[in-house]
Amino acid sequence: MHYRYLLLGLLLAGFSAEAQKPSSAPCVYDSAHFDLFHPVPRTRLRPLRPDRPGVTESPFTVDAGHFQVEMDALRLINSRDDDQRGREFKAAYSNLKLGLSRRTDIQLEVPLYKIDKERTASESDWERHTGFGDMALRVKHNFLGDDQEGPIAVSVVGYVRFPTGGQTGSGAAEYGLIVPVNIELPHKFNLDLQLESDLEYDRDLSRRYVQLMPSIALDHEFNDVFSFLIEGVTQWDTKHAGWRSSVNIAPIFSVNENLQFDFGTHLALSRETDREFFVGFTFRR
Repeated sequence: MHYRYLLLGLLLAGFSAEAQKPSSAPCVYDSAHFDLFHPVPRTRLRPLRPDRPGVTESPFTVDAGHFQVEMDALRLINSRDDDQRGREFKAAYSNLKLGLSRRTDIQLEVPLYKIDKERTASESDWERHTGFGDMALRVKHNFLGDDQEGPIAVSVVGYVRFPTGGQTGSGAAEYGLIVPVNIELPHKFNLDLQLESDLEYDRDLSRRYVQLMPSIALDHEFNDVFSFLIEGVTQWDTKHAGWRSSVNIAPIFSVNENLQFDFGTHLALSRETDREFFVGFTFRR
């Protein structure tokens, strides 16, 4: 009889100890409690989801109170427009981001150095300009899925670009609105969709023009280190007839949770489309 009471006591003690064990599940926090002056703890940061390397941006914002830099270390752009030829070389083109609140971050594009060369098809000598590029102020606000708890995320990015580049810049302020969408697919695939509308300025013609640029991208995470992006981009504007399209590819290498490198190219599908080659990185602090 005493043995039965002893066995019952041991079972009750075991259940009590099991109930008091700390859970191994990740601690879920309410991101609304954090802001610029009350940063999200570093142990609770969401996965790194930068806008680069593709044209199609991420709908996810930087965690509140944290800083992120996304940089084109080097980018070469070859372009043609009727009988005009252009070549741009960009170095240390940075997008500096700061998380303001649960769903909003502010961004500053800082184009540190640019070489801009132009000539006509019949000439061999280039007209060359070097210097600082046009800075841009951007704000991103997420409307759905910023906590990455569902399969769909949507945000809006608004920007104004200032004519700080002198002869290497556009020559006037430019404006734009971007709507990126992310759809999480099975087996570590992600589908990204985007529609971008820009009000650009042509300094040679001294007039503004409207540009529309839809894009679609698919990326796959092969493992914790290596991912691959393939993207289709097309653009139309009031200066040109027809659409100009490209297929873009970029391998992505994750060093750790806060640092990744990438490189890639834009493969032109039409004669007037820019051809680009780039290498860059993203770092979060």
